[in-house]
Amino acid sequence: MPRLTIPPKLAETCRGSAESAAWLAALPETVADVTGRWSVTIGAPFDEEASCSWVAPCVTRDGAAAVVKLGMPHMEARDEVHALRFWDGDAAVRVLQADVALNAMLLERCEPGVPLRDQPEPEQDVIIAGLLRRLWRNPPAPHPFRRLCEMTAWWEKEALGDAGTWVDPSLTRDGIRLLNELAADGPCEALLATDLHAGNVLRAEREPWLAIDPKPFVGDTAYDATQHLFNCGERLRADPDGTIRRFADLLEVDHERVRLWLFAREAVDLRRQAHEAGSLVRVLAP
Repeated sequence: MPRLTIPPKLAETCRGSAESAAWLAALPETVADVTGRWSVTIGAPFDEEASCSWVAPCVTRDGAAAVVKLGMPHMEARDEVHALRFWDGDAAVRVLQADVALNAMLLERCEPGVPLRDQPEPEQDVIIAGLLRRLWRNPPAPHPFRRLCEMTAWWEKEALGDAGTWVDPSLTRDGIRLLNELAADGPCEALLATDLHAGNVLRAEREPWLAIDPKPFVGDTAYDATQHLFNCGERLRADPDGTIRRFADLLEVDHERVRLWLFAREAVDLRRQAHEAGSLVRVLAP
């Protein structure tokens, strides 16, 4: 079997747990298995942002361009296959084949595949808001998706385990409390992407832009504003109120709930971040 190229960021991430390390060790065999079953010829893997999955371009037996993706064990991304199948190409890439047990997918390839982050941030706001509003639908029961409160409870457990590293215990406790309160009482609930930002939106042919790499949960739509806004850090620090209001208005969600979600996430992450993060968390504080 030819030696499989492992992107450096993915290798680094997989050192974080025994489960991920075991997944990485088995990856060459898993890639050979799924590419053989799906009759595809793969190219060199994408490595610029590949930190939680192995992703490579491929060509199917009939000559169509596609992408093979194998996700490492990851609590937040567990139901990616189900979400992409539920959306069925509406604002997101299509699933062509999948092995749910292996978290392996054969996906529609976005071409030319240029990420949205190359566009000015105000343009990113409009495009991401448009995609999110199309993705926000309630899946009919029964469905496999977890509620957003399961993710915030997981973050709480992780944060409490790192209590000795908290930079500001009072702020972190406030963040944990608010995360759980917001997750429990969202005014408008739908299937969320939770990680949609300009690096996870690609230029395509079927539509001008398509979303990739969702981490789906059912919950408060205001939460889905957070990841994009965190990726606009300079603008968020310079004008937090204006930046939040603009994006919230485009999404047609409550800007104050967006602010509270941003504050809660930033406060909980203070245990990991450098001192300058504290200035943003205080600007965002209610």
